[in-house]
Amino acid sequence: MTEWPSRISVRRTARSAGIVTPGERMVPEEVPIAFSYGGSTHAVMMGTPDDIEDFAVGFTLTEGIISHRAQISSIDVVPGERGIDVQIWLADDVEEQLRARRRSMAGPVGCGLCGIESIEQAVRKVPDVSAVGLTVTYHDIVEAVALLNGAQPLYRETRAVHGAGFYVPGKGLLAVREDVGRHNALDKLCGAVVGMGETGREGIVAVTSRLSVEMVQKAAILGSPVLVAISAPTALAIRTAEEAGMTLVALVRGEDFEIFTHPHRIKAGSISDVA
Repeated sequence: MTEWPSRISVRRTARSAGIVTPGERMVPEEVPIAFSYGGSTHAVMMGTPDDIEDFAVGFTLTEGIISHRAQISSIDVVPGERGIDVQIWLADDVEEQLRARRRSMAGPVGCGLCGIESIEQAVRKVPDVSAVGLTVTYHDIVEAVALLNGAQPLYRETRAVHGAGFYVPGKGLLAVREDVGRHNALDKLCGAVVGMGETGREGIVAVTSRLSVEMVQKAAILGSPVLVAISAPTALAIRTAEEAGMTLVALVRGEDFEIFTHPHRIKAGSISDVA
């Protein structure tokens, strides 16, 4: 069995201030991670070999294969020479639903989007979080990102991964996950949050990447009504967040940020005490 490290040291030559020096640098590892259900491979993702069980749970949840953690019977992570095989066993009724889904996708697809059967599936409707009563302050938004930036050891070593964190007002940052892929990092976070017995309804999902529609979809499936990012959103992400009743905050830089949808959840508050 091969154990995959999350980072390795590599030799490199650096040029700085006109001076060239040899040396070493830490870089994140990236490996194929295969998700298999009932013994059949469903998807292969390229990702960082950390928090694999969280990744498996989060991916299975955000892909709509399950609706809650208890529908996964067991997870077996098997590292190999060329990647990691994750064997996921589902409750019988869920397993049968997945088999039927695979059979329906066995023929030619209409739009060629990686086995997705239709354009409607690619832009699937996300859960409505408009009724979630969470409100946050300016302080919460700034602190969520500040704490996330300080809680990414792999990023500090490599400067080459994304982070996703779950912040609850009054409690702070409850979970952080990292990966070379921004979608993977968020899937890992979703798996970690449900594994803790928490619901996204209680807090903010904060990410260190741009906001594409998939990030909105995943946060909504987790149940969080507030998604915060350090980079900008796409137009489709904004439209999707608007329809889902989600508050979308982006371009968080220090104490500055921009609100794109449902600003009513954000209340003015002091941010002077944010570290």
